[in-house]
Amino acid sequence: MRSAVALLLILAFVPSASAETASGGMVVSVSPLATDVGADVLADGGSAVDAAVAVGFAEAVTWPEAGNLGGGGFLLIHRPTGKPAFIDYRELAPAAATKEMFAKGVDYQSIKTAGVPGTVRGFALAHKGYGKLPWKDLVLPAAKLAEEGFPVSAVLARRLNGVIADKKTTNAEFRRIFGTEGGWKAGDVLKQPDLGRTLRLIAEKGADAFYTGEVAEKIIAEMKAGGGLISRDDLKAYQPESRTPLRGTYRDYEVLSAPPPSSGGTALITALNILELYDLKKNPWMSAETAHLVAEAMRRAFADRALHLGDPAFSEVPESLVAKEHARKLAKSIDLATATKSEALTPELELAPGGQNTTHFSIVDRDGLAVSNTYTLENAFGCRVVVRGAGFILNNEMTDFNHAPGVTTRAGAIGTEPNLVAPGKRPLSSMTPTILLKDGKLALVTGSPGGRTIINTVLCVVLNYADYGGDVRAAVDAPRMHHQWFPDRIVLEDFPGRDKLDAKLKALGHATATAVQGDAHSIAVDPKTGTLIGAADRRLEGKAKGVEK
Repeated sequence: MRSAVALLLILAFVPSASAETASGGMVVSVSPLATDVGADVLADGGSAVDAAVAVGFAEAVTWPEAGNLGGGGFLLIHRPTGKPAFIDYRELAPAAATKEMFAKGVDYQSIKTAGVPGTVRGFALAHKGYGKLPWKDLVLPAAKLAEEGFPVSAVLARRLNGVIADKKTTNAEFRRIFGTEGGWKAGDVLKQPDLGRTLRLIAEKGADAFYTGEVAEKIIAEMKAGGGLISRDDLKAYQPESRTPLRGTYRDYEVLSAPPPSSGGTALITALNILELYDLKKNPWMSAETAHLVAEAMRRAFADRALHLGDPAFSEVPESLVAKEHARKLAKSIDLATATKSEALTPELELAPGGQNTTHFSIVDRDGLAVSNTYTLENAFGCRVVVRGAGFILNNEMTDFNHAPGVTTRAGAIGTEPNLVAPGKRPLSSMTPTILLKDGKLALVTGSPGGRTIINTVLCVVLNYADYGGDVRAAVDAPRMHHQWFPDRIVLEDFPGRDKLDAKLKALGHATATAVQGDAHSIAVDPKTGTLIGAADRRLEGKAKGVEK
């Protein structure tokens, strides 16, 4: 396992000649084709939000494991003048959902796990408030990609072959669209005519085509055929929410991030508030001293997450969680010489025995408007059900609710009240679209996929950027770590010298494991020249593309 991970990370630790630079705009995403679509929008005078809408719809075609029409997410906006904005287009539990529906276990490929999708109305709300170009012009490039097809990359070919080979992938329409005789090879062309037609309907008729029109009828037919929960009323009633971004500070930076129902901003700011009390630069990144301290901050932020966080419409989220005073209290319990046992942080919880595939993109336009957008189907390819005749994949976002009321385990299952299933409730998320400002000016736009690891991927990028030199390429490339309270272990990426670090961490009382973590496509702004610097994360694939003024 260690050697496989090391191979996957070779590129991340080879010194990079380059990050993309530009003066008039920047797009960074996992999909090179979608990046090109967004850069074209910026070149045509579109805003960063226009480009985000175009990239989001394009990735529904070119990155089907996470780009989507049938999922949801969060879009954070920095405005060079005016207040920042945050659009919550997270999925909702259908009216037929029940608190105990997953108590006896969950089939992750069941259509019953699909929540009411939010992406299309979320993008429409963002465009209404901050767009410049016509809606139609932003959606049609994605329709064209779907109809005419595009050459799949080696990474996408591998992902498609893997999901089709999985015996759990049983939906016939999914297999028809994403399977091919002999398997996919890089350069093969993937055409999705049904998805193209759906996108043209959305381009011509707006978001209502998805929620009340022809597309909605196809969703309802799929629900009836498969025993899903989403009703016409659920679709018609869905609305995204405009929320106030969470604000914090870390050293000389202002931090803007995701408020509940995402746990991302709260946990990120909690960890940063703790770590601000220490001089991280005193020791190298991935020294035992630094890794121990960062893990202890992560552990405490995730314990808070489990105890307190959920949809704010259903339970009160204490504002004190992101306060500096709260961080000082948490820091007092950190022993610099010994790992804290996770269960010691939450004596009030009785412990029982015993989605990772999201995508993030960052965009800045010529006026300094910035978008940090993270959206998802939950697991890779969602519930692996394609809506027949509409061509898009449904999410399995309902699995982000706590499954069994009252059952919290050392293995990582959480059963606390704030994130239990309820009709019309948004499941707790770990998505952490984040923007850093310095002296009121844009400094960094970042975020990541990765389930619960998202929060700590963003934390690692921010720490490396803010504490270790302000180089976005180096910050994205730096090895990452993760601790989520339970399981009680540090998960580390592989890198030269990792064996020595493991030995020192184990001497401090930590258990360790290995995994590749995140896909943090980021943009920084040179504080002296204003040049935009785009860094695509090389752990998966991706592209940064700039536009000149």
